[in-house]
Amino acid sequence: MTQANSSLNVDEALKILKDYSCLQIKIVDFEADKHKLRQAIKVVSSLCETENIGICADNFQEGFKTLESYLKALDLCQSLDKAPSVPDETPVYIKFNTETMSYYVDYYNGSYRGVLISCQSDNHNLVGTYGHFPLNLFE
Repeated sequence: MTQANSSLNVDEALKILKDYSCLQIKIVDFEADKHKLRQAIKVVSSLCETENIGICADNFQEGFKTLESYLKALDLCQSLDKAPSVPDETPVYIKFNTETMSYYVDYYNGSYRGVLISCQSDNHNLVGTYGHFPLNLFE
């Protein structure tokens, strides 16, 4: 894959992503921070072979909307088939695999809401799980 068009180089992108990859959730307060974070995710994603995207949301509709917005922003997929039968009021975990272009949905009891991206690459500097990212980052 090739590096996404961005003013960030790979090292800068990784530093930004690692700032969000800790046990304490970092809030994205300013639009400029959101812009840099979106750029960083795109740069690293474009250089990885595959990613697993994990989404914890209040319900399936919110989680699926988030998944589609991330996939579209990362140029991985424009739309997905929506099929699971999960009650709308039930918190969910959605795991999407970019290699198989498929997802898994399960009930989620935790209080966390957001997105984690796990990157796989031959470049060991890119490998890792990044996040916690906002559900609405790419909306």
